[in-house]
Amino acid sequence: MSEIKVPDLGESISEGTIYKWLVKEGDTVGQGDVLAELETDKVNLEISAEEDGVISSILRQAGENVAVGEAIGIIGSAAGAGAASGGKPAADNALQSGSAPAAAASAAAAEPAAAVTAPAAAEGAAAGTAALASPGARKLARERGIDLGEVSARDPIGRIGQADVDGHGAAGPQAAAPAAPAAVRPEPAKPAPQAAGKAPHAEDGKATERKRMSRRRLTIASRLVEAQQTAAMLTTFNEVDMTAILDIRKRRKDAFKEKHEVGLGFMSFFTKAVIGALKAYPMLNAEIDGEDLLLKKYYDIGIAVAAKEGLVVPVVRDADRLSFPEIERRIGELASKARANTLSLPELQGGTFTITNGGVFGSLLSTPILNTPQVGILGMHKIQLRPIALDEERTVNRPMMYIALSYDHRIVDGSEAVSFLVRVKELLEDPESLLLEG
Repeated sequence: MSEIKVPDLGESISEGTIYKWLVKEGDTVGQGDVLAELETDKVNLEISAEEDGVISSILRQAGENVAVGEAIGIIGSAAGAGAASGGKPAADNALQSGSAPAAAASAAAAEPAAAVTAPAAAEGAAAGTAALASPGARKLARERGIDLGEVSARDPIGRIGQADVDGHGAAGPQAAAPAAPAAVRPEPAKPAPQAAGKAPHAEDGKATERKRMSRRRLTIASRLVEAQQTAAMLTTFNEVDMTAILDIRKRRKDAFKEKHEVGLGFMSFFTKAVIGALKAYPMLNAEIDGEDLLLKKYYDIGIAVAAKEGLVVPVVRDADRLSFPEIERRIGELASKARANTLSLPELQGGTFTITNGGVFGSLLSTPILNTPQVGILGMHKIQLRPIALDEERTVNRPMMYIALSYDHRIVDGSEAVSFLVRVKELLEDPESLLLEG
């Protein structure tokens, strides 16, 4: 028998959330089979079986927070599991035939699980209640002054989880007791009639859906609020005439793709322009560390990608050393991984400056929020034909894009931020100059 444990999740990540189990109790698994998917602050990771056997017990359920090294399940030997489950077919037949009462069938079906988990429960009792509490539960109990010996566990082997401690603290020990069977669960009370003139609310009977926020969404929310509360954030705007870039892409895109096997998009132009502006205004490539400034002499550019589970910012390392096709290829690879949820932690860590493109969703103008501890982020927007006055007598329609720079005013002055954005504009409107910025 072996425990299924939460693996090391990487630097600065001490816990995750079980996103889903891919197996159930009684399933036979082989070494290397994926058992569960774990959601962390940044990426989802797969937990694999370390040996052949049968899933004898699942200790933590989907949606629960678990710590690195914590046991979330048990793999037993195939022989032991087969012996323990010997009575299951009979119970199944009884259920199908209807010859036995439902309560008796349920009890018979529950016996195999009890047989498997009884030794583990005995071990837990011998080791003491505290040993069977998860790290998160122990921490919560300490914070609330709750004696773990008084907390009832809903886990089959007696392991106390955060939900048990939370329930105990909210409504006494009885709150952690197992829920009543569905057959005898009382119907929810009907909402009281509304008083005349009272505005309807969701809790007064209106249809609502409560959905748990994913760990990544919680992390995104926390980081965005932290950025707004920590940094003195301001945004400055400008607009770019995209005529020259569109002309280059129109003339060169087929030859570019044929030669490099990757499309010529906008991101390589913007990445190169940002790097050129960062070299001219290095404070936008810095970081605040206490009372010190860290001036970074390298250019790891984060590219925001909208994935199903939430926004992620994979990093193009040493982007200043990459050519146009190399940048396009790397961004394409990272974006594909983000949408397939296969990014690794190193691909998300670090970064000195971020670019986000709301234009792909039709955004005309926005104020991007800093990706702390970075002090600058560039927002791209939709390309739109607008009348532009060339002089007092001539007005023409040009493909224009608004660009926005949000910056940390604690170390970046307004004049420097405006000058940075003007430099980005100049480089984009004269794309050939990008070749001279390396």
